[in-house]
Amino acid sequence: MATPETTPGASRSAGRANGLFRTKSVEQSILDTDEPDSRLRKDLTAWDLTIFGVAVVVGAGIFTLTARTAGNVAGPSVSLAFVFAAIACGLTAVCYAEFASTVPVAGSAYTYSYATFGELVAWIIGWDLILEFALAASVVAKGWSQYLGTVFGFESATVHWGSVTFDWGAVTLLAVLGVLLAVGTKVSSRVSAIAVAIKLGVIALVIVVGLMYFNADNLSPYIPPSEPAQDSASGLHQTLFAFLTGAGNTDFGWYGLLAAASLVFFAFIGFDVVATAAEETKNPQKAVPRGILGSLLIVTVLYVAVTLVLTGMVPYTDLAGDNATLATAFAIHGVDWAETVISIGALAGLTTVVMVLFLGQTRVLFAMARDGLLPRWLAHTGSRGTPVRLTVIVGVICCVLAGFVDFGTLEEMVNIGTLFAFVLVSVGVVVLRRTRPDLPRGFRVPLVPYLPILAVVSCLWLMVNLSVETWLRFIIWMALGFVVYFAYGRRNSVLGRKTTNTD
Repeated sequence: MATPETTPGASRSAGRANGLFRTKSVEQSILDTDEPDSRLRKDLTAWDLTIFGVAVVVGAGIFTLTARTAGNVAGPSVSLAFVFAAIACGLTAVCYAEFASTVPVAGSAYTYSYATFGELVAWIIGWDLILEFALAASVVAKGWSQYLGTVFGFESATVHWGSVTFDWGAVTLLAVLGVLLAVGTKVSSRVSAIAVAIKLGVIALVIVVGLMYFNADNLSPYIPPSEPAQDSASGLHQTLFAFLTGAGNTDFGWYGLLAAASLVFFAFIGFDVVATAAEETKNPQKAVPRGILGSLLIVTVLYVAVTLVLTGMVPYTDLAGDNATLATAFAIHGVDWAETVISIGALAGLTTVVMVLFLGQTRVLFAMARDGLLPRWLAHTGSRGTPVRLTVIVGVICCVLAGFVDFGTLEEMVNIGTLFAFVLVSVGVVVLRRTRPDLPRGFRVPLVPYLPILAVVSCLWLMVNLSVETWLRFIIWMALGFVVYFAYGRRNSVLGRKTTNTD
């Protein structure tokens, strides 16, 4: 087996392996996956990864976000908004696919950044992903708890102790999923497949029954005339774009369509988690790109089909308000049983979303711990080839967050964290093409650098449509990350110690 000293990438990285921007060669990253004490089991196939992708992307959003966006922002053109969002997401997806086929190592954007931008940037993006996955898993678990009451007929899955509220539904879900992930990734994939089958069955039923009430006249005008926004935010609650330009306070019309694309883009968030499982895949060079792009294609078709049926069932004006869902359109036609069926689909959908986000969180932390930027003992894998210690710790933290914290507007932090990772991965493809053109790539992004540049522009547009408040919170979280890195990560970095010993 080749050693870091004899690999082509090692000599090229050595020149930059000093200080904050020392890079870890792709060859070294791959060699580290063979360490006996921190080796992940390779059980997954392209089909498993596709299931994971559909599992994490198709959640409750398809049952709620579609109706609200149509009624309040875009009208029937919400289906086109999903296409625009899918294009933006697809641009980033192909960048992830190239990286995952070139560097089939756990950690996703963190690992890719280590190989291209250096240790400090890798730490920043890893710190960012910790925020993204931990918050997302906890937030979605609380959403799952709300649907639990609807399906089983009780008022709430929470209990109150004085001023303290405990969400036992969310904690129960996280505890069960934690056990499944500790047992093995393949077992988790099988559970995901069952839940995905349930929610796809519900979506298929929604489409078939909805077509019975479809009226093409409801799709006209496809792009309704622009009108002043009903809920115009101000101060820290307005978008960064509105804060900087004073524009964007209208609904419907072309601006409404573009604003809707920014909103529904977040229904696609999560496909990047597929890349975190690259190290546990049997043939990652082919399987990971297929899993990422295949799952994105499937969910795009589902989203567009559901939105076309929804806006064809009733006039978009009947979906205005904050409480509109798919069930609203069916209730208008007297199909009252649809609410229960849709809730079952949402419950199954959110189960898989939480599971894959949980998986992504543990794999990013695992990669950071193996590199010494977090305590190395966290990267230990048990006899089943899974990071049991990390799974337990992440499970406990998420249970505390989901059980006791009311997130409110903190949910937007998930979005800005994800988009920031997307930007770095897109830029990283161009950088690695220039610094390591010799690397074998199982998948290659076409039209480099133009396509990655479009991906960056798309992500930045979506980021400026987030609130000023979210941007400020994100900056504070990043500043905290710098403190942790300089206090612990830089001094304990495995790459840093190797460089010091070599010198």
